[in-house]
Amino acid sequence: MTTTRLPIIAPMLWDLFCRVVDNFGDIGVCWRLAADLASRGERVRLWVDDPSALAWMAPHGAAGVTVLAWAAGVDAEPGDVVVEAFGCDPPSSFVQRMAAQAAAPVWINLEYLSAEPVVERQHGLASPQLAGPGKGLTKWFFYPGFNAATGGLIREPGLMAAQQAFDATGWLRARGIEAREGEQRISLFCYDNPALPGLLNEWARTPTLLLATPGHAARQVQNVLGPNLQRGGLRAMLLPLLTQKDYDALLWACDLNFVRGEDSFVRAHWAGRPFIWQIYPQQDGVHETKLEAFLGRFLASADANLSAAVRRLWRRWNALSDGPVQAADLPVWRRHCETWRAELLGQPDLSLQLRRFISERR
Repeated sequence: MTTTRLPIIAPMLWDLFCRVVDNFGDIGVCWRLAADLASRGERVRLWVDDPSALAWMAPHGAAGVTVLAWAAGVDAEPGDVVVEAFGCDPPSSFVQRMAAQAAAPVWINLEYLSAEPVVERQHGLASPQLAGPGKGLTKWFFYPGFNAATGGLIREPGLMAAQQAFDATGWLRARGIEAREGEQRISLFCYDNPALPGLLNEWARTPTLLLATPGHAARQVQNVLGPNLQRGGLRAMLLPLLTQKDYDALLWACDLNFVRGEDSFVRAHWAGRPFIWQIYPQQDGVHETKLEAFLGRFLASADANLSAAVRRLWRRWNALSDGPVQAADLPVWRRHCETWRAELLGQPDLSLQLRRFISERR
């Protein structure tokens, strides 16, 4: 694992702006980043228009992180760093005060995660503000990503050690779930998906424990399996809302993980288990390009049979093909995921790269 060190710098005050669009993905990413930065000695003000999801996502908060209403940012004095997540545009009066400071904050536009080649070309580029409330400032584009030409992924320093010490059976039992010998465990976090009934039939052929998260996943499982939540060798359990730490534990406890959006997608990489990503659908098929870009990178060194099987399953799960729903070889797939994770662990994480990037521009 890379052990890149930062020059010794004084802790900074970060203003992180987040708008909750839908599905809690934006606030999930922003909270993880805020908490991770604070754990490294930074002070973070998280400005958010709807903090309600944090009540279950991070009920105990995090030392060094202050959650503030978006509207209050209109009158606030900027800190040392301003991060707008996913182009959310901080309040214009706040930006005006940024421009009026003798030593203006470093202004970061944290973009969405993508494996597309354009990310490597645009990461770290400057965007001089020639008009508007931020006239005279420079905004910097910062792209998370999967190789050294990007800003990396959110990864807490103790994450791998926590997973190594994890007791899956004990964690499940504490939640009233008794694992059975020989039973494959699958977690399901998804949007509405017409491919799910076919997968449930497939899983019914072998002993399977399906752990469905609240919302779309639980509702669809109930509709297909009925109140008993069973079919053949398949038994399903409906989970309560999980904190981010417990969601990580769920991924570690399972043999196959279905994830969606960005936050759970990244956590699936660190789990080192086979995973299937349901990308957020976009107009004009843009999401298909993004999905294929990731698969091309993820499967570049994979066995040909595994690569073909994973591509078929991912495309079917994302409604990009009409083929049958068939699982890949899980042990082979897991070994590939562990190799992929090892490659990612060799790159500096997102918080480390952000701090280094900012220290060079202050």
